[in-house]
Amino acid sequence: MGVSLSTARYLAPASFAYDFAAQQYGLNSTPNMKDIHDANLSFWSPQPYFIGAFFFPQQFFQLAWLYRLWKLDPKNPQEKKELDQIVKFVPYYALGNVCIGTWMFFWNSEQLKLANIFVILNSTTQLWYTFTQLEPMNTKNWSSILTHVVVKTFAGIGVLDFVHNMSVAYYKDVMPGTAVKVLTAVGFAGLGAMSDWILGGCLVYDLVALTVGQQSYDKSWSTLLGAYAVGTAAIVGIRNYMMPPYVQKDDYVMAAQDEVDDRA
Repeated sequence: MGVSLSTARYLAPASFAYDFAAQQYGLNSTPNMKDIHDANLSFWSPQPYFIGAFFFPQQFFQLAWLYRLWKLDPKNPQEKKELDQIVKFVPYYALGNVCIGTWMFFWNSEQLKLANIFVILNSTTQLWYTFTQLEPMNTKNWSSILTHVVVKTFAGIGVLDFVHNMSVAYYKDVMPGTAVKVLTAVGFAGLGAMSDWILGGCLVYDLVALTVGQQSYDKSWSTLLGAYAVGTAAIVGIRNYMMPPYVQKDDYVMAAQDEVDDRA
């Protein structure tokens, strides 16, 4: 699933605008997104303000990433390489924005099972891209840094969206059983063991959001989720200390090497 640079430069901001407008509508309609959340609680319901607190700074990273999509010159070999990794993600970025924006309309009409379809599509797509398509992050390259932040924050909050929507769509007002507790521990620990600091930090944030959200639903489960957050943080920390996930390469050296490779 690829697009040209010219298409990417319009598709990405258009999808951002669609999602942003849809979310504003969802926040200001009656009932709004939080009203639906409060009326539909389950064992994976987070504290809703944590979701808003996550999306607010994420918007600025997206805008910075979109700015580079428009600013970089494809005729410059160094900047073209940067653009290639940005453009590669654009179709998946656009799909994510369309899914999240469309999800809101079904969520606010309390059609939770239909809303969950868009969450599943977005979350699985972003996780797939994170683990199979991303090159290692180059800490000397802002395009690489921003691409990793945008991709992995989409995937990270996608995990929270997935468990939240799944639980309220099919298990409303259900208390967590042993299977749920084990699945939560294994799932977050497993993802944490494969994650860098960015995605790993998002996973810990997800667990904290669940911990606070479950305080008014099941206090003992909330306490256990807090322990999961600490455990996942430890796993992410050890994993990234033992296996540093990032590279540091000079852009000009990389561009020159690419030219040599192309000629060969």
